[in-house]
Amino acid sequence: MSIYDTLNDRQKEAVFQTEGPVLILAGAGSGKTRCLTHRVAYLIDEMGVNPWNILAITFTNKAAGEMRERVDDIVGFGSEAIWVATFHSTCVRILRRHIDCLGYETNFTIYDTDDVKSVIKDICKRLDIDTKLLKEKNLMSHISSAKNELVSPMEYELNAFTSGDFMKKKIAMVYKEYELTLKKNNALDFDDLIMKTVELFKARPDVLQYYQERFRYIMVDEYQDTNTAQFELIRLLADRYRNLCVVGDDDQSIYKFRGANIRNILDFEHVYQEAVVIKLEQNYRSTQNVLDAANAVIGNNQRRKAKALWTEKGEGQRIHLRQFDNAYEEAEFIATDIRRKALNGEYEFRDCAILYRTNAQARMLEEKLIFDSIPYDVVGGTNFYSRKEIKDVLAYLKTIDNGRDDVAVKRIINVPKRGVGATTIAKVDDYAAMRDISFFDALCECDQIMAIGKASDKLKAFATMIQAFRSKMEFYTLEDLVNDVLETVRYTDYLEETEDEDGAKDRIDNINEFISKVVDFERTHEQPTLSELLEEIALVADIDGVSGEDNKVLLMTLHSAKGLEFPCVYLAGMEDGVFPSTMAISSEDPIESIEEERRLAYVGITRAMEELTLTYAKSRMLRGETQYNPISRFVREIPKELMDNTLPTTRRMSDEVFDFRPKAVLKPKMTAYADRPFIAKTMSDMERIKEEEGFASRGLEYQVGDRVHHMKYGDGLVKAISREPKDYKVTVEFDQAGQKVMYASFAKLKKL
Repeated sequence: MSIYDTLNDRQKEAVFQTEGPVLILAGAGSGKTRCLTHRVAYLIDEMGVNPWNILAITFTNKAAGEMRERVDDIVGFGSEAIWVATFHSTCVRILRRHIDCLGYETNFTIYDTDDVKSVIKDICKRLDIDTKLLKEKNLMSHISSAKNELVSPMEYELNAFTSGDFMKKKIAMVYKEYELTLKKNNALDFDDLIMKTVELFKARPDVLQYYQERFRYIMVDEYQDTNTAQFELIRLLADRYRNLCVVGDDDQSIYKFRGANIRNILDFEHVYQEAVVIKLEQNYRSTQNVLDAANAVIGNNQRRKAKALWTEKGEGQRIHLRQFDNAYEEAEFIATDIRRKALNGEYEFRDCAILYRTNAQARMLEEKLIFDSIPYDVVGGTNFYSRKEIKDVLAYLKTIDNGRDDVAVKRIINVPKRGVGATTIAKVDDYAAMRDISFFDALCECDQIMAIGKASDKLKAFATMIQAFRSKMEFYTLEDLVNDVLETVRYTDYLEETEDEDGAKDRIDNINEFISKVVDFERTHEQPTLSELLEEIALVADIDGVSGEDNKVLLMTLHSAKGLEFPCVYLAGMEDGVFPSTMAISSEDPIESIEEERRLAYVGITRAMEELTLTYAKSRMLRGETQYNPISRFVREIPKELMDNTLPTTRRMSDEVFDFRPKAVLKPKMTAYADRPFIAKTMSDMERIKEEEGFASRGLEYQVGDRVHHMKYGDGLVKAISREPKDYKVTVEFDQAGQKVMYASFAKLKKL
């Protein structure tokens, strides 16, 4: 039997369509990786394509590793010649060979977010920019967006001065200085890896032609997540032979905040008019009820390519819908339910995942899991390589590898303490700027800097130590180098002196884990170099650390969950104002923002293989304020026959939907009106509410229909008032802040 007989008809069509542009619309769980790997095999075995001429690009190291493993298994001999890599690692390989054409040295450093922030902070200090008004995070975001759109500092500056926007002019100044600093440090940030490769191809047609000839068949996974720079990179590479196969799902485009442009996949046929479009709609992951729920939700989006997932796995369980009074009870139920399923043998802990819209929702869930002794991991916490002790060791290695990296040198000049003060560092910095040399080169010439006095000896000793490490690299293994650095600077002693016992032990354990990583790197590379080690570490993504090996419940945001699957999934916080977020609801373009949030809901729903539970709370503490939000519109978009519970009515959150909660979390209602916020949208609604409540607002100077003022939120219209045991609950639609529900005694609303 042929290996292609295991594919369904649509997958075969995608595999056998080898020539010209191809768009494979692969729905969630439709076997796209299987399709891609079989396509590679078909190109080599049946079409006679040289493995050397094939490039397969994806987004994460994890995905690239899985694809590489499957390609090796299915192709066998010759598969090592195929480039299977992420966008960033592909570009790094190209730039390591050719970036000298752009005036950089090939041993450039790759800056992570912390490094970039450090550079931006120094620049703001030099340019006398107030970071309280223009925060470093905002500057980083604007610069990143500009690079994703291939906008150079010069173009950004021109646009800023043309627009007359004062803040844009400030950002342009920082962007320009930032690029000069990076080049001086022989460093690139993550966005540069793509942007500089595009710049290289446009500046050197001969280099572009070499890679066009090399990569005659190009495949790109997760195409819906590409930004403008990535689109241009692929367009340039594929321009000669046009054998470009892109795989993606517009319904899973959820990274707009990172610069992803959904138009890249939606407009593919306009760019490549001869393109063949193939839809993969058979799902191998989820039950039909889960898929029907996902199809129903995403069907409300206008900007999408029509498709409907189906499966042969059967209907499966209905979607569980659970309502709670507050987030505390919601978290208590989820923890109890997971514990019950584990004790009953229905699922192991590793089979369960709790997904939420924002990281802030994790705290309450963590508390309840700890209380019930349920093992768990939070995805997206501190990256191993972002820990202080690991950053310190890496800074030593970066300084040894690339002395022009000022950020790395300044990080360790006084770690461990060498008695080098901030004033001395500033004077060395001034000398380096005056001579137009790197900070490390200035250290090597510190005896020429008269102003630093006796500190010169300490700086000279540091520079000599780094040069000694460099000279030993000729006969040292990487493990030898790391151990020598740690022993020479007595880094373990430094940790024990500056940390408490437990803290020092944890950090030392992390250092030992890093050494294990170095040893493993040397074992798996034929000719390992320090530059390669640092490069591999720089390209590690948070999600690559997700593993199913430990028997733990995973907690993560919906964005982090993309690409993963679990037998049992809980979607927590399904309320308007939480998911979709208030920001999306009140944005300048709410239709586009809500569609992005709906795609996120689709991603969340389709993570479930067997069982999906949606939970929502009638009240939730957000940013120190108790909010009363209606059930998420995304829940209302799921047909009620797919769920095992009744949806609340449109106007009220009905108490009947509370039946499915465990008895332990039920609490008596204190009044007939407790926990029954409602939204009035027309004056007739308001009149009905007034009659029903009997003008519950006696004692207040305002009532439903009045205009009021709030100190924080400004002016708004009172939509509803309900009596509580000790206060009145007031719903106000504010002109700028949107709808808020608050207690009258705290709100101190003034009638206009």
